[in-house]
Amino acid sequence: MERIEDIVANQGGVIRLEGKSKSNEYRRILRAEKAGKLIRIRKGVYALPYVLMDNMIDIESIIPGGVVCLYNAWSYYGLTMQTPPTFCVAIDAKRKIVITDNQMVTIYYWNEQSLTLGIETTEISSHKVRITNPERSVCDAVRYRNKIGEDLCLEIVRNYLKRPDRKIGLMMEYAKALRVGKTLGNYLNILME
Repeated sequence: MERIEDIVANQGGVIRLEGKSKSNEYRRILRAEKAGKLIRIRKGVYALPYVLMDNMIDIESIIPGGVVCLYNAWSYYGLTMQTPPTFCVAIDAKRKIVITDNQMVTIYYWNEQSLTLGIETTEISSHKVRITNPERSVCDAVRYRNKIGEDLCLEIVRNYLKRPDRKIGLMMEYAKALRVGKTLGNYLNILME
């Protein structure tokens, strides 16, 4: 009999168990979870641990309509070398989602404007995900600078300025809309001297 970990690996490292709660496969998955070979992401969705550490998970199946942001976006665009502590996902502020401790997902509640400003859809690790673009990601670093620390914020802005495809005008538009225009302008004045 094929190991359940191999079955999950052949399905991209994530398995969904819709309607299989009484099946033999379901019992095998529960045993694998108990043994630490699989991690429960949410009810009916399990993943191999290495998938959660090394790759983008299928955010859309876990949190439909979620936007990958902050640490994951900064890492994806090469704006920081820090490893994302969890999967950072933004959702509508009016929406409520229950996340358990073992899901490795941090939810950020954003208003409607924040969920549409500077968001693009791209394919990461064979999954289509909505993610903040580089310019928006820099604005978010400035916006969350008190939580992430000034050093990380400066690292992100510095690394963005090294990009040949930078769009400072667009970034400043986003910064003004997110009410961090003056602060980002101060960072740019210091770093571009």
